[in-house]
Amino acid sequence: MFVWRTTVKLHDTDAAGLLFYGHQFKMAHDCYEALLESIGFPMAWWLRESDCFLPIVHASADFKLPLFVGDKIEIRLRVEKLGQSSYTLAQDIVDSKGRSVGTVTTVHVVVDKKSGRKTPIPDKFRAALEKL
Repeated sequence: MFVWRTTVKLHDTDAAGLLFYGHQFKMAHDCYEALLESIGFPMAWWLRESDCFLPIVHASADFKLPLFVGDKIEIRLRVEKLGQSSYTLAQDIVDSKGRSVGTVTTVHVVVDKKSGRKTPIPDKFRAALEKL
């Protein structure tokens, strides 16, 4: 499991001061990018140097409890499923009291940049994901 910590910022909230629902996805993606960096496959490398893309082909989220400006949270990311050319990430958003306040699930497919077709997960990347 990978754990990423952050604070709910004013720009993450709606007019009522609550976390805007769409920003739950933004925070989950920020966590995902931090994960990629930590395992040696930063997003910039995928975009500039790799011969693959990692598009998200499905995303879902559940809201459980409200978050407000200034709330400290951690996102606990784990690999839920690892297929031949796709992987599913499950993220649990936890508040400072240890309560699960939301979840995000994303499905990513490895796509060859030239052909636009799905391709197997690169071996070194797969090995890094398997360690989570």
